[in-house]
Amino acid sequence: MEITPGSLLQKINSPEDLKKIEKDKLLQVCEELRQYIIDVVSVHGGHFGASLGVVELTVALHYVFNTPYDQLVWDVGHQAYGHKILTGRRDVFHTNRKYEGISGFPRRAESEYDSFGVGHSSTSISAALGMAMAAKYKGEDRKSVAIIGDGAMTAGLAFEGMNHAGVADADMLIVLNDNCMSIDPNVGGLREYLTDITTSKTYNRLKDDIWNALGKLPVGKRFTREMASKLEHSIKGFVNKSSNLFEAMHLRYFGPIDGHNLHKLVDVLQDLKTMPGPKLLHILTVKGKGYSLAEQDQTKWHAPGLFDKITGEIYKKKFDLPQPPKYQDVFGHTLVELAEQNDRIMGITPAMPSGSSLKFMMEKMPDRAFDVGICEQHAVTLSAGLATQGMRVYCNIYSSFMQRAYDQVIHDVAIQDLPVVFCLDRAGLVGEDGATHHGAYDISYMRCIPNLIVSAPMNESELRNLMYTAQLPSTEHPFVIRYPRGEGVQAEWRNAMQEIKIGTGRKLKDGQDVAILSFGHPGNFAAAAIRDLRTDGIQPAHYDMRFVKPIDEQLLHEVFRKFDKIVTVEDGTVAGGFGSAVLEFMAGHGYRADVTILGIPDTIIEHGTPKQLQKDAGYDTEAIINAVKQLIKKGNPVAVNG
Repeated sequence: MEITPGSLLQKINSPEDLKKIEKDKLLQVCEELRQYIIDVVSVHGGHFGASLGVVELTVALHYVFNTPYDQLVWDVGHQAYGHKILTGRRDVFHTNRKYEGISGFPRRAESEYDSFGVGHSSTSISAALGMAMAAKYKGEDRKSVAIIGDGAMTAGLAFEGMNHAGVADADMLIVLNDNCMSIDPNVGGLREYLTDITTSKTYNRLKDDIWNALGKLPVGKRFTREMASKLEHSIKGFVNKSSNLFEAMHLRYFGPIDGHNLHKLVDVLQDLKTMPGPKLLHILTVKGKGYSLAEQDQTKWHAPGLFDKITGEIYKKKFDLPQPPKYQDVFGHTLVELAEQNDRIMGITPAMPSGSSLKFMMEKMPDRAFDVGICEQHAVTLSAGLATQGMRVYCNIYSSFMQRAYDQVIHDVAIQDLPVVFCLDRAGLVGEDGATHHGAYDISYMRCIPNLIVSAPMNESELRNLMYTAQLPSTEHPFVIRYPRGEGVQAEWRNAMQEIKIGTGRKLKDGQDVAILSFGHPGNFAAAAIRDLRTDGIQPAHYDMRFVKPIDEQLLHEVFRKFDKIVTVEDGTVAGGFGSAVLEFMAGHGYRADVTILGIPDTIIEHGTPKQLQKDAGYDTEAIINAVKQLIKKGNPVAVNG
């Protein structure tokens, strides 16, 4: 389906083209840009509400600043669709997040206008400050702008960046896009603080009166600005002491202003562009602006999938038979079941209650399940603190985001050997979100930490059993359970939960030609491969290991005594992962075998559907079949293949 942009948008292939458009026609550009995003995303999918909310800001920034020489850093990147369309990617925007298409996030390798790659939140201020400091050192009149949402502003990294920016004396602008949302509604003291600023009628009325009065004075522009700055600072302290937070960090605060008032935005940005030093502009926007359904239900329309733009119907796949639930929903419902039986269980998530399905427990037991904001480090240490008091905390964090709390896992949990349960959602290759969101590394970075138990279920029943085992009084160590994004394999999954002996795997199929050792969900790929191989007369054995730490040594002794051809399968990086653990066992016990390791190779994996990426990475069903056949074709030399 061909989607035609509006008459003005058709002419914009770069910000230079945008600057040629008369200022009074910029509103039309905004309307066409917003409609183009709606048209393309409804047909091709992608994130939705965030970019609609910053259309006016996007146009104003590229109209005022000299991009790409002046550098824009879009925090997270969900809000950067308009930026991509205005910077030469309009005609390929329909490939957004598709295999071999453009990325769903700003990416330096994709465009000179993408000054910094942003997939995880709250990095923009630190990155833009680094650019501003470099410009100052090199004597360049280059402007740096960080565009950050109020959700991303809750993270500690954002405050670290602001704290340094205030004393670095670098020429940078922070635009705080305040829409009271990230993916789910924001939580915490910062939300209340921003609400105080935006709703203080006395402060805002007095501030506007001062600016209006000064604008009528027959004095020079410089004097007006100096007077305004001094008077505004006094007003802030007199009327609302809490509004001094940003200025206490030596950031000159401006706002709040309407982020959908384009002409006001352009005027303010032009003024701030010429003002030296670190500044913060606070704008108020509506996530999903211009599409009423997205404005009304911002969480649902964050990334709705394909939909009818007229009726708002979100298209869902239709199936003849009952389908397996998503792993995260199994987690969410199972946690409620366990919490009903064990009053010491609590749940923690850093800003992903819907995505992780902790929302089920938050709705039913609001005093025992908490969203702590985009604060992975805090989530882990908070869990550790609760664990010291006898609580069994299920800390649910996406695998990719857990990387941000690695120090806390080691220092606050593992060293103290506290029984926190880490549920790592989105393990493996997640699909269209791409490199910044793949859960590729957790097997490697978790199994090297003392005291941790590291496990992965092959299906929904095993997930429930692992969750049950993790909260038993006999389980006295930190416990990691990793599972993939999306649907499992069992339509009937509400099994009676059973304890799994820690560090034990299971033999699923006996055989004699080759042993396939799987870890986690890819065991289903192995099971499918074995069915095909047996039709060709090849008889593989299949072992679902379940734990990579402690690994089932008794089962591995059985494998290596019987087989000299082994294939390992995992949905994590082969460097230091499950296959490496098997090789370490083999070397440590003097066994000799021909081992092929299948998993995520030592390279950055881009975006596409999970099936496409699993095929490219070489651990899908077809890859397992080929690996087994290659081993059988070879003789008996000892070799290790990565």
